[in-house]
Amino acid sequence: MSPIINSLFTSFSLYSRIPVPQTEWKEENRRYVLSFFPLVGAVTGALEYLLFRSFPLTSHGLLYAVLSAVIPVVITGGIHLDGFCDVNDALASYAPPEKALEIMHDPHIGSFAIIRLCLYLLMQCAFFHSLTLCADPAKACLVVCAGYVLSRALSAVCVFTFRCVSKGMLETVNNRRKTNLAVSVIWAVLSSALMIYISPACGGAAVLCSLGVVTYYRLMSYKRFGGINGDLAGWFLQMCEIFILGAAAVMGYFYG
Repeated sequence: MSPIINSLFTSFSLYSRIPVPQTEWKEENRRYVLSFFPLVGAVTGALEYLLFRSFPLTSHGLLYAVLSAVIPVVITGGIHLDGFCDVNDALASYAPPEKALEIMHDPHIGSFAIIRLCLYLLMQCAFFHSLTLCADPAKACLVVCAGYVLSRALSAVCVFTFRCVSKGMLETVNNRRKTNLAVSVIWAVLSSALMIYISPACGGAAVLCSLGVVTYYRLMSYKRFGGINGDLAGWFLQMCEIFILGAAAVMGYFYG
């Protein structure tokens, strides 16, 4: 198979639990891994919307919210939530960058990570339930679904433009950097435009929130860790997704 197809399969193997043909772990099969990363988000968004369209929201809104929060974890296997927890443990330590990175790499989970993970999942369920109360729930949901593509596109853009403190991350950055960056920017622009087209209020607010998370991500990661790594990329993805979800739920409720 061509390197492009192999990169597609490798991307899904790395960032999801979706069964795909296995490829040999070598450089040419990883060239465009991050270019295909947003497609994992597209699959997640499609399943979220399928759940939305097939669920009796008026009588089972809470169950819908819980299942909606479960879908991304099932698709990804929790890989990004793992990074979210590791980063929160490191942030709670207020240690210097070198020590904070050591804490982040510790395989054990700390109390701060557990507390913040529980709060995250509770907020996620609350926002999903709030989607059912929007003036136009379908449009708000579609914005959130497109947001799974945007969050991954922005994550890839950050990988190629921010300072990296991980050898594995640097290896990814060096694989066809300009091509991957260009494709990731295109994904980000197209998904942002789609979100705004679906609903100017919900989509516009969600896009602005995602860019705000990018700004904070850079400032925080440089100050606290000296740059980004895989765990921080996972933390960013989770934060970006919940801010997009929250923006769509709030704006959808007040402005439709």
